[in-house]
Amino acid sequence: MPFGWRHDAASRINLDVKEGLMHRLYLVPTLVINVTIILIPALLTISLAFFRWDGISQPTFIGFANFQALWDDRIFWRALGNNIKWTALFLTVPIAMGLLAATLLLVAKRGSMFFQVIYFLPMIIATVILARIWQGMIFSPVTGVNGMLQRLGFPTIDPLSSTATSLFAIATVDLWHWWGFLCVIFFAALRQVPSEQVEAARIEGASFWQLLRYVLLPAIRPTITLMMIMTVIWSFLVFDFVYVLTQGGPAFSSEVLSTLAYRNAFYDLAVGKAAAVAVVISLFGLAATTFYIREQSKEMSR
Repeated sequence: MPFGWRHDAASRINLDVKEGLMHRLYLVPTLVINVTIILIPALLTISLAFFRWDGISQPTFIGFANFQALWDDRIFWRALGNNIKWTALFLTVPIAMGLLAATLLLVAKRGSMFFQVIYFLPMIIATVILARIWQGMIFSPVTGVNGMLQRLGFPTIDPLSSTATSLFAIATVDLWHWWGFLCVIFFAALRQVPSEQVEAARIEGASFWQLLRYVLLPAIRPTITLMMIMTVIWSFLVFDFVYVLTQGGPAFSSEVLSTLAYRNAFYDLAVGKAAAVAVVISLFGLAATTFYIREQSKEMSR
């Protein structure tokens, strides 16, 4: 018996080792892909930030000169300020709209699936097409609503051509594109809240706003936190709507860090400076990710 017991134990240990090895082998393809398309390009970008390179000739090491050039560049600070404005706007308006709409869908008796499809529809349309639709149907002085109002005698201007409104006009397009996605995500999270808690609050006489504040929002706090972190990351990566609608103009009023990096790399042939801008963008994403990981660690330790 002792010998048989030791034999069975050894067999189980060997089986566990083999299973653990197989699990690690399953991770190899994903690891190779991530190293190839994420880690290596990221390291190359960081290294290029310390070189002067036009994309053709031999790179020249210049240390922190690219970062010093960004520090002295007023367009960089304007682009960074626009990204911060964009982030502040998207951390408030679309998240509030998504939460409110998701809560209304939760209490609705019928039609929630229909509205989810309608709200989510902009997310499955290419952003370039969405930008062109808004440009032609809303902003255009010839074919858009803006032009129709001008012909009716209203003193309107093209918001894309004004330095005071161009950034917010672009943000409106992206907001319309983004808030429905948040609504669907929040609605899925709200449906996981135990119905007993909701019914108990209703029996106690809780109003809609009390139900939202004291029951629903605390229950989906991890989802809200994740979406806010993703919003910060994507706000600093915004490129397509800005480039299609204004290319950062007029007079750099809607310039963001991504379009600035693109301009430096492909217009000015300052690849090293563009890489430095990319490093700055990555730092904000890294800060947001670190904050989320710390929040998750606190939640798990409670």
